[in-house]
Amino acid sequence: MKKLKIGVIGAGSLSEAHFEAYKNNPNVELMAVCDLVEERAAKKAEKYKIANVYTDYSEMVKNPELDAISVVTWNNTHKEISIAALDAGKHVLCEKPLCINYEEALEIKAATERTDKHFMIGYVRRHASSIAILKEFIDKGTLGEIYYAKASNLRRLGNPGGWFSDKSRSGGGPLIDIGVHVLDLLWYLMGRPKVKTVSANTYHKLGNRTNIQALSFYKAADYSPDNNVEDLANALIRFENGASIMVDVSFTLHAKQDQSSAIIFGDKGGAEIDPALVLVHEENNTILNSTPQIDHPGFNFQDGFQNEINHFVTCCLTGEQPIGGIDDGVEMMKMLTAIYESAAKQQEIAFD
Repeated sequence: MKKLKIGVIGAGSLSEAHFEAYKNNPNVELMAVCDLVEERAAKKAEKYKIANVYTDYSEMVKNPELDAISVVTWNNTHKEISIAALDAGKHVLCEKPLCINYEEALEIKAATERTDKHFMIGYVRRHASSIAILKEFIDKGTLGEIYYAKASNLRRLGNPGGWFSDKSRSGGGPLIDIGVHVLDLLWYLMGRPKVKTVSANTYHKLGNRTNIQALSFYKAADYSPDNNVEDLANALIRFENGASIMVDVSFTLHAKQDQSSAIIFGDKGGAEIDPALVLVHEENNTILNSTPQIDHPGFNFQDGFQNEINHFVTCCLTGEQPIGGIDDGVEMMKMLTAIYESAAKQQEIAFD
């Protein structure tokens, strides 16, 4: 099998997960890196022995030797970079979220239809080893019809600041940053039903809470206390098949501690996904909680990214269709855009 020649656009903190996973894949040659800050790109090039350094992605995608691109940049640049790479004949792995709204998603979809190259979105939680196990149980009918799911990802002090809290670059706050992970995961496990209605709220009450002392939290590389994104979002999403999802997610909240949970319910069984995978089912008129014996029963960052990158590389080299392609991205952006619209209008958004 020939090696896939990869270029990575964006050399910020998240790019390290891409570089490491590509480095660990024997079918990959890391060939190019691009960042607006040349010094940052040069450091990645030195660390990973990458020959080509760029500060302009439009020049990088013209490199005829490159086969595929990872897009690891601000959300508001995903559309233009993805389209440029697709039009240049490159396979594309774009970090989540796909873009910043539904209209942009449709533009990317149009670009995918102009090419035979693969396009995949970095929904890393789909690629966790525990989710692969759970998906097998679901596909075999162990949980029956999954009709309800709920998720919370509540940070009490967790606004990264910088571009994350600048709506013009991020497209929003915790909903589009961390909420998209759990929302996509639940929707994927439910069989990817079409959205029917969305009712939601967003709140801008606390900001970055820079006054809080003695508690550390992740800060973006370009951290600043400026903030114009929501602190908290919640939503009820109904689907055409009658199923529904409830989700709430925050960057900052007066909570005792951070909270993370994701649960799905079927008519034959259920599953708790966070903090670790537990299957719930009935046997001999008894409710049983079963814990699969796997290396990573919960979400493991390194495991998920390695599986995601390996899958993308395999798809590019073999023609296999990727998990998390453009159609999934369009439907997810339809939901996210509707959540923000519902919150702004304080009314339910319905789709025909």
